[in-house]
Amino acid sequence: MLIELSIKHFAIIDELTIPFEKGLTVLTGETGAGKSIIIDAIGLLLGGRGSAEFVRHGEKRAEIEGLFSIERRHPIVKKAIELGIDVQDDMFVLRRDITAQGKSICRVNGKLVTLGILREIGSALVDIHGQHEHQALLQAEHHLGMLDSYAKVPLGNTMTEYKQLYERANQLEKQVKHLSHNEQEMAQRIDLLTYQLNEINEAKLEPDEDRSLAEERFKLANSEKLFQSLKDSYANLYGDGKGLDYLMNAMMHLEEAASVDKNLQSLHETISSCYYVIEESTYAIRDQVDSVEFDPNRLDFIEARLNDIQLLKRKYGEDVEEILEYASKIEEELDTILHKDDRVLQLQKELDMAWRDLYVEAKAITNIRKKAAEKLTKAIHKELKALYMEKTVMEIRIEDRTPTKNSPMIDGKSVSFGLDGIDQVEFYISTNPGEPMKPLSKTASGGEVSRIMLALKSIFQSHQQITSVIFDEVDTGVSGRVAQAIAERIHSIAVGSQVLCITHLPQVAAMADTHLYIAKFEKSDRVKTSVTPLEVDQKVDELARMISGVEVTDLTKQHAKELLELAEQLKEPV
Repeated sequence: MLIELSIKHFAIIDELTIPFEKGLTVLTGETGAGKSIIIDAIGLLLGGRGSAEFVRHGEKRAEIEGLFSIERRHPIVKKAIELGIDVQDDMFVLRRDITAQGKSICRVNGKLVTLGILREIGSALVDIHGQHEHQALLQAEHHLGMLDSYAKVPLGNTMTEYKQLYERANQLEKQVKHLSHNEQEMAQRIDLLTYQLNEINEAKLEPDEDRSLAEERFKLANSEKLFQSLKDSYANLYGDGKGLDYLMNAMMHLEEAASVDKNLQSLHETISSCYYVIEESTYAIRDQVDSVEFDPNRLDFIEARLNDIQLLKRKYGEDVEEILEYASKIEEELDTILHKDDRVLQLQKELDMAWRDLYVEAKAITNIRKKAAEKLTKAIHKELKALYMEKTVMEIRIEDRTPTKNSPMIDGKSVSFGLDGIDQVEFYISTNPGEPMKPLSKTASGGEVSRIMLALKSIFQSHQQITSVIFDEVDTGVSGRVAQAIAERIHSIAVGSQVLCITHLPQVAAMADTHLYIAKFEKSDRVKTSVTPLEVDQKVDELARMISGVEVTDLTKQHAKELLELAEQLKEPV
């Protein structure tokens, strides 16, 4: 749940810190006082689209910060830890700064994150329901997602399997189309690949050849220096009166000394061993001196060979290994093109099988959706009855997606596959007995859409692990007993969780566990916003204002008291 919200230099808000409680919190106040601005701030904190226009005039940046508590088993905790975000005491601190230039800086628990990560975490913490969702409900393309949200658990593995098969089928289809290009393009491709392959093959490259040739070139280029160094080394070790002679004399003298003092025997043996090792090394140096030669023809050959290899590197790879790998790759492609008819036939068989496998998974998804649609329809009817729409009949129609001319044929039937299956879903409604079922988008009024969406929210709450729900003026277009029913339904959603609600209905405000009054005032020629938690007497005055709209009278106050008393009775557990 949202524990505390801090807003600074945002729109008309100078600086606000608002603590929140569990249960139903309503925000009321005069139009333009800043109620929706607070919800906008929460929306930005959760990853909504930002703009420099949100920064209060004259300030460098707007700052929004929210403290959330969450159960440790919530899946977003694991996701946050995977992203390297430190999660302690089951708390999340989300912060977003928007500069006067429109740039956003996002943090989660002090760690800088991208806007995408902030949005992913924020959407798992809070569900904001406003007027735009009314529009989504009226658009058929959103209905499939709503049904799948309800059927999320049973869909799980089947949908994962379907998407993997869908990806494979699309890859195979791309390969078939690629090989089915016109003959002119194929001929041009064959000429190019043949030329490249011949050029590489004619070079007769050996693995690691460029490195070994470079080492040999360096050795040949420095052969004179190598010869002189080896010769001098040999002379110093084996020349007259040089190293080995001195070492032999030392060995002989030490042998005589060891005959007198046995303790010197081990030292004599060490010197003797070293002498014979050095003597062998000296002979090896002599052999190396004899083997050193300068071959200018070989050096010229190496230079030319390395130059040829360098030309190939510019075209086909950074070293000989990459060039040979490229040759192998284009040889395979050339073989495929030259035998494309056979390859296309093979791929087409694989593709046909992939479409059939995909169709099996798609039908399984359709069956899951149909069962979920039956359950969801019953649940919606139950909710609508409580919202005084007992004569309304809802129907969730699941039909095949409209095929195109390129759709594959399965058992003589054209099937249109999409990323989410082969279904298109649309909600139908009949609001009065005897009326035919019609698309929801062409039938429902504003008040009916509000109640249908509230019914869906009530149902989906048990299927989503959202910590807080925000209703932004979702009670538009209703009054009287319907308003009371909506108030009771919103409060029921808040039981055991947290709901924030902007409302103009006194019935909804009366059901609040916490009532926040939003007001704006002028100070130092600037407009500022204040948030005041209302006590009982203040609640009566605010409800009376909401009831009367203009003038608060004793009668409207009495009506407000009655609303509060009724609300307390309704909130008592049965």
